[in-house]
Amino acid sequence: MAGILDLLNSDMGKMLISGTSKQLGQDEAKTSSAMQAALPLILGAMKNNASTPEGASGLLGALNSDKHSGSILNNLGNILGGGGIDDDVLKDGQGILGHVFGGKEDRVAGAVSKSSGIDMASAMNILKVAAPFVMGFLGKQKREQNVTDTNGIGDLLGGMLGKGNEEQQSLVNRLLDSDGDGSIIDDVAGMILGGNENQKKGGLGGLLGGLFGK
Repeated sequence: MAGILDLLNSDMGKMLISGTSKQLGQDEAKTSSAMQAALPLILGAMKNNASTPEGASGLLGALNSDKHSGSILNNLGNILGGGGIDDDVLKDGQGILGHVFGGKEDRVAGAVSKSSGIDMASAMNILKVAAPFVMGFLGKQKREQNVTDTNGIGDLLGGMLGKGNEEQQSLVNRLLDSDGDGSIIDDVAGMILGGNENQKKGGLGGLLGGLFGK
C-alpha cells in the first residue's frame, strides 16, 4: 500500500510543501519539517479515534463524501497557487483537527512548531492544510482498496502507520491527555527531531521512521 512518504516525495507532494511555504511566507525546509511532523500526528489521532466502533463509523462516513474522495490531491495548484490558501480548505482542516484532536489543537501545533522551528500560527495553518490532504489521501486509498466497513478503516490506518504503532499511539495520547504545562510538547518535539537511540526505536520517532525513513 502506498504511504504518505510516497506522496510527499512525488511531484504532488513537493507542490504541497512548496505551495504551502510560499503562501505562508515560510522557509521551504522548515515547512517540509513541519509537514512531516504534522502528518503522522494527524494519522495517529485518526487511528486513535477509529479504535472505537463509533469513531471508525464516523471516519468511514466522512471518507465516503465527495469532499474527501481524493480530488484535493489533483487540485493543489489551484488551492496553493493563488493569492492565498483556499478558505474552504482551511475551514475543512479546522473542522477535521477539532474532531480528531478534541480541542487540543494548540498542543499539537506547539509540538510541530518546536520540532520544525516554525512559528505557532504557521504551524497551526500547516496542520489545517495537512488535515484535508490526509483525508483526501485516505479517501483515495479507501476507494482503490474497496474498503467498505469499519474493520477495513482500521486496517487501512494501521497499514499507513506501520508496525509497533501501540507505542506511537501512546505518545499521541500523552500529548492529547497532558495537563498543558508544555513538558509533553517538548517530549514530542524531541521525538520528532530524533532524540536518543531509545526514542528513535519507539514513540513518534518510530512513527516518523516508518512513514518517512527508508
